[in-house]
Amino acid sequence: MMVTKKRHIHLISSLVMILVVIVTLYPFLNVLAKSLNDAVDTVKGGITIFPRKPTIKNYSDLFTTGSNLGTAFFNSVIRTILGSFLGTLCCAMFAYPLSRHDFIARKPFLRILIITMYVSGGLIPGYLLMRNLHLLNSFWVYIIPSLISAYNIILIRSFMLNIPQALSEAARIDGANDLTIFFKIILPMCKPVLATVMLFVAVGHWNDWYSTYIYMTRSHRTSLSTLQFELMKVLDSVSQTGSSVDIHSEALKNSTKSPEAIKMAITIVCTVPILIVYPFVQKYFVSGITLGAVKE
Repeated sequence: MMVTKKRHIHLISSLVMILVVIVTLYPFLNVLAKSLNDAVDTVKGGITIFPRKPTIKNYSDLFTTGSNLGTAFFNSVIRTILGSFLGTLCCAMFAYPLSRHDFIARKPFLRILIITMYVSGGLIPGYLLMRNLHLLNSFWVYIIPSLISAYNIILIRSFMLNIPQALSEAARIDGANDLTIFFKIILPMCKPVLATVMLFVAVGHWNDWYSTYIYMTRSHRTSLSTLQFELMKVLDSVSQTGSSVDIHSEALKNSTKSPEAIKMAITIVCTVPILIVYPFVQKYFVSGITLGAVKE
């Protein structure tokens, strides 16, 4: 009787997980199928998870229309790597003293940090600050403003609070200073939460196009543009072209592009790099979130 009950539970659990996998994968497979389907045929609808008329022309049209995609892709990769590394390191260095019980001002600093999560200066003060710091039309405008994140600092601090203070005290007795303790003891033990935070920061850098739009003039967008901004321009250009032509007109029937197909190709181009990175940090993800979520 007990064995039969366990089999039923196992069967139900398996069916639920299969349903979850289908619900999760279907939207992505549908987008992939549309990006690999003929543009004119995509307009007719009815595409599920397999392309009806397979082609890679949507991707060739995408990279042909966006002539600056090579430079933009390079800028996005460098920005993501450099920004995620420096952002995670700065947040960890900020979180370390806040996790120390012997740091007298840790509670006032923590309160100020939390206030920044609810109060923001807004777009205009932010732009004026970047101008006064001479960061406009500079690659560093992508990096410096995002070095500190209140949420990431609190997440790392909460994780550090679980590290026994005896380790730091023993190292201090042996003559280690705070830098040695931080880099040789604390950071190696914070790999799960650091990997999690680095993933958050990397996704934010990779998906950001608004910084290019706000902080770069037209003359500098060619050399300092990012992939997301270039893809946004391509999508805007194709959408305007598609909206100006009636769906039943001969011009659309003879056209080899459609906003829907280009949009799906853009989605895949933006998503695949993150999908490639995610499996390498996935094993740290759950532990980094759960262990870093405890209260002091």
